[in-house]
Amino acid sequence: MGVAPKKVTRDQLAGAARAALGGGRRLEAVERLAGGTTKGVYRLTMDDAMTAIAYLWEDSENYWPATEHDGDLADPFSPGIGLDLFEAAHARLGALGLRVLEIHLVDRDRTYYPADLAIVEDVPGEDLMDLRNRDPRAAEPTMMRLAESLAMMRGHRAPSFGKVSLIDAGGTSRSASCEQAALAFALRCLAEATARDHRIADARDQLEERLRQLTAAVRPRAEYSVVHGELGLDHVMVDRDGHPVVIDIENLLYFDVEWEHVFLRLRHTNSQYQQLAVGGLDEDRLALYKLTQHLSLTAGPLRLLDGDFPDREFMRRVAEHHLNEALALAPAS
Repeated sequence: MGVAPKKVTRDQLAGAARAALGGGRRLEAVERLAGGTTKGVYRLTMDDAMTAIAYLWEDSENYWPATEHDGDLADPFSPGIGLDLFEAAHARLGALGLRVLEIHLVDRDRTYYPADLAIVEDVPGEDLMDLRNRDPRAAEPTMMRLAESLAMMRGHRAPSFGKVSLIDAGGTSRSASCEQAALAFALRCLAEATARDHRIADARDQLEERLRQLTAAVRPRAEYSVVHGELGLDHVMVDRDGHPVVIDIENLLYFDVEWEHVFLRLRHTNSQYQQLAVGGLDEDRLALYKLTQHLSLTAGPLRLLDGDFPDREFMRRVAEHHLNEALALAPAS
């Protein structure tokens, strides 16, 4: 993993496109879409101008350097990569009544391509972030529907916490609780960041002490909602009817709803977040998850920079911002 993606050609996807979209159509063009770090995302254009999106889960499309935690479904925070996670997340969101991408074809047998492949509906146009930045009033109905979708996710109760694909198949996560899983993840991120930046290394003891204090303050709870985990408005497409369509769903979890709202707050301006905000969140969980996510968003980008991720300056800025935010939460030595 962590190698540059090769160029996928029209010939390589022609058979899959024909099987998915049928009707005598022929694949006219393949265009790689920017932004993904774990899978290849390609727009397929047929000879009658119909379009669809191909997801390819293969090592050459994954910019992340490998770690020992890859593929560990019992760890809620191991990288969510693969067709099985996508299908389980898609089924869960659909069952809750959310608008999800139509799936045209799933190929896990490598019939059409030498990697797991899904061909899904193309939702052309802007994501919700771009629409809201350009025309907040036009985005208003979609923002309201997204808030309703989040309410449906928040209202669901799962029997235990962890990756949706694991729990829905009857499995259980390794940690004793959401907060213990988050602590283990935070300590892992702290160790990774320590190895890559001296400022984190200098504050490591204080940061670890703070994480343990925050974890100890959390009161037990056994209510597990559906959580996207990385829900930014840039991960929400807007369909022709103004419905929000959530994408990049492989990391879907049953977890504390506070995890979602910490990310929403980190990712958005206050005015953007206020349209999605809810009351009744647990302040102790919010505090633990805030420091955890700052450490994750420091360690992750620094690890991406070990490989050949192309937009390096952007990733450096992300790491630098969250590094400073994490340090600000460390008690003075």
